[in-house]
Amino acid sequence: MKMHHLRDLLAVAEKGSINAAAKYLGVSQPALSRSVRELEKEMGAPLLERQATGAALTPMGDLFVMRASSAMNELRRARDEIQQMQGSVHGTVVACISAMGHQALLPEALDVFTRRYPNVQLRIIEGVFPMIDARIRSGVVDFYLGPAPEWGAAPGLQLETLFKTRRVVLARKGHPLAGARSLEQLTEARWISTLITAEAEKEFSGVFSGRGLPIPKVALQAETALTWITALISTDMLIMLPDQWLNSTLIRDIIVPIPIEETLGGPFMTLVRRSSVPSTPASEYFCDLLRRVASRQNTAVRDIDKLQLIRHA
Repeated sequence: MKMHHLRDLLAVAEKGSINAAAKYLGVSQPALSRSVRELEKEMGAPLLERQATGAALTPMGDLFVMRASSAMNELRRARDEIQQMQGSVHGTVVACISAMGHQALLPEALDVFTRRYPNVQLRIIEGVFPMIDARIRSGVVDFYLGPAPEWGAAPGLQLETLFKTRRVVLARKGHPLAGARSLEQLTEARWISTLITAEAEKEFSGVFSGRGLPIPKVALQAETALTWITALISTDMLIMLPDQWLNSTLIRDIIVPIPIEETLGGPFMTLVRRSSVPSTPASEYFCDLLRRVASRQNTAVRDIDKLQLIRHA
């Protein structure tokens, strides 16, 4: 079995056909078909099912691709790590960062990282943990920055808490509920879920049920900030987000907080990585930059807490 066998099958699995995979890899279709047949012969089992519209993995192909993907990611990480330890600034870092991470931490860290590692290809996926759990475990994604997984650190994963968040309710300017002063006045509204939990309703159950209120209707599940921003400014939907969003230049002129009296606790912001695999130097440097910015967030939160204690004394 050779590296190109794994590369070729993974390309077919990703692109959905031998023809599309061949174009993606820059090889001929016959050469790619021959490579897959050689791999199938060595494995002693069919890995692809040829169809009129493309190619689909067989059950054995699914199993093989899962293992092969992990192997290729580890080889990629090993190559990057060795090169970076020898002083090279090449390689790849793949990170999944939530919208909150983009807003609160990424701006300060991004420029510093790209200057330190100008030739490292940085790939950032916007998302939350339920969306990329499998890709973290397989090594496709180097680390996750965002709200803590609802079940905590699962076996094989390392969870590092960065800071605690508070949430506010946001709406478009001129919203008919802009004058509301309590959650009870918002129970009939339509809400946007940011999918920080596997089930969208759980994002609201603790906040509302814990106060004896009915869980509101989830009208939209938004996987990206662009989706919920668009929804907020074009509808009467509401959303609960960490209060750091109030300082965002992206939304502060078009979206406003509803000044309810309740204090809404938010999830912890965390870094999640695999515990059994060391990070490459470039990935670890990026994580360290994010930690430094998060430390300042923690200091700001503590200062706010002190002011509130003084006011209520």
